Amino acid sequence: MERRTSQRRKVAASTQPKTPRVTRKRRRCSALDHSTGENAGDEIAGDFFYWMHDDLVLTILSKLSSTASRPSDFINAILSCKRFRFLCLTKPVLSRASVRVLAVKAKNWSDSAHRFLWCCCMAGNMHACYMLGMIRFYCLGNRLTGISLLAKAAMGFHARALYSLAIIQFNGSGGSKRQKDLQAGVAFCARAASLGHLNALREFGHCLQDGYGVRQNILQGRRCLIHVYYNEITGEVRTDKEPHPVNVFMADWFAQRPGALEKEDLRLCSNKGCGRPETRMYEFRRCSLCGTVNYCSRACQAMDWKIFHKMRCTAGLLRLRFPAVFPAVAAAGGGGGDGGAVEEAAV
Repeated sequence: MERRTSQRRKVAASTQPKTPRVTRKRRRCSALDHSTGENAGDEIAGDFFYWMHDDLVLTILSKLSSTASRPSDFINAILSCKRFRFLCLTKPVLSRASVRVLAVKAKNWSDSAHRFLWCCCMAGNMHACYMLGMIRFYCLGNRLTGISLLAKAAMGFHARALYSLAIIQFNGSGGSKRQKDLQAGVAFCARAASLGHLNALREFGHCLQDGYGVRQNILQGRRCLIHVYYNEITGEVRTDKEPHPVNVFMADWFAQRPGALEKEDLRLCSNKGCGRPETRMYEFRRCSLCGTVNYCSRACQAMDWKIFHKMRCTAGLLRLRFPAVFPAVAAAGGGGGDGGAVEEAAV
């Protein structure tokens, strides 16, 4: 019986498939043991990098995105390795991206740049919401999505977004002249001014002086303008400072596409640092002296009058040289600036 049992075991073992034997090779450490100095240090440093926790790398990348001086600094980090690419596109990093990182040029605009700004918007970056909202509203013609992004930035207490919404309400941009909402424009201006936006404070002061969308209060309006003058005189606000990247983008965008506005007989704001275009004919204000320049707001008119138009407005120069003939204009200080007469073109 024992002999038969052993034979059966041998037959069963011969019929079963043989499994290959798995052998694991030990890692060769000769590179670290026998190499000198430089090569060993590089491999150890590489290992230390992969041992770093993601939270530490995210902290470093968040600091980079908030302090980078140009977009290429952040893009180079994305292109470094797969781990950097994954961590750079996470919400904690994109939500802290600065304006300089988001400064896309008009000549480099592409679907990838659009998608990157949209990812920053979804991460909760208020600068990206403001910039992409302006680009969509004025450049791409997507009025609804553009104004919704501006509203999202305004709800995040973004002063520039609040002021842009005020200009849209004052001019009725994206709609007809009857769709102007002066009360809403004044409310947006007041909110932006409370956050320290001086152009909004200037606009709000003029509204109070003239009773434009709000009950007239000449004394309070004059106080607002004096506050703006004081900041300009003391040097806290420079009129020749670099404009915001989104204003540069819009100016370059329409400079490269002149036919886009000429087809519908639309004009750009004459202030070079603005870049806003008209969304319908005769939407912007014009200089009351020469009538050759157009402005989206009184703040743009005041800035352009001080820097450029004061030297080029021929009618204004003649009226300033002969105050006896034109006393009202001479007392007002020309066709632009803070006290200049401003009129709207009739539709």
